[in-house]
Amino acid sequence: MQQKLIQIFNSAGINLTTMQVAQFENYYNLIIDYNSRINLTAITEPVDVIIKHFLDSVLPYKELQENATIIDVGTGAGFPLIPLKILRPDLKVTLVDALNKRVNFLKEVVSDLKLDNTTCIHSRAEDLAIKLDYRQKFDYCVARAVAKLNTLSELTLPFVKVGGKLIAYKSDISEELDSASNALSILGGNLEKILSFELPQNMGTRNIIVIKKVSDTPTKYPRGANKPKSNPL
Repeated sequence: MQQKLIQIFNSAGINLTTMQVAQFENYYNLIIDYNSRINLTAITEPVDVIIKHFLDSVLPYKELQENATIIDVGTGAGFPLIPLKILRPDLKVTLVDALNKRVNFLKEVVSDLKLDNTTCIHSRAEDLAIKLDYRQKFDYCVARAVAKLNTLSELTLPFVKVGGKLIAYKSDISEELDSASNALSILGGNLEKILSFELPQNMGTRNIIVIKKVSDTPTKYPRGANKPKSNPL
């Protein structure tokens, strides 16, 4: 496992420290152990996890300023923010998920990997984003495989301070960008750039959408009662 980690990350131009290799291996073992009890991921083969989860998660690591505050909405098994935290220990991170079983898993990961400045929160994004301690408090929000971009923007941009950025991980982006333009305009976001990466071993293309927060999100967003999904902006 360790040699595969080193080789795959090296092929992407990323050199892992001995500690980081050990943390990724420990993280993988925890995922496999918990996956027999709660549904974390359908991807379990070591090479697939390394490429499709670990490497995929860290692709935009150069975009993040040093010592930045960053929140992961709908983090699930911890992707992308746990791998980003392993690679960038300077980050101050908050992991949010609506399922308490997954949050308990994340707390064990944080403890076992000895990740400092890492908080795990059991909450729906709609509920947390209206709290003053979290609203427009973060330099970055990341989200991977959570929802279509118009819905995702409503669930995430309220967390981002003006001048900060939403970083959304997507496979196909053409239709989503067009349909999200109205939501971004309402919520204070502006498309800054799109980063495209080819994953090793022909495992697909990853597009990273970077949206800059240019103005305050109106206080009525995000809407509750699942409206961001059922009636997207």
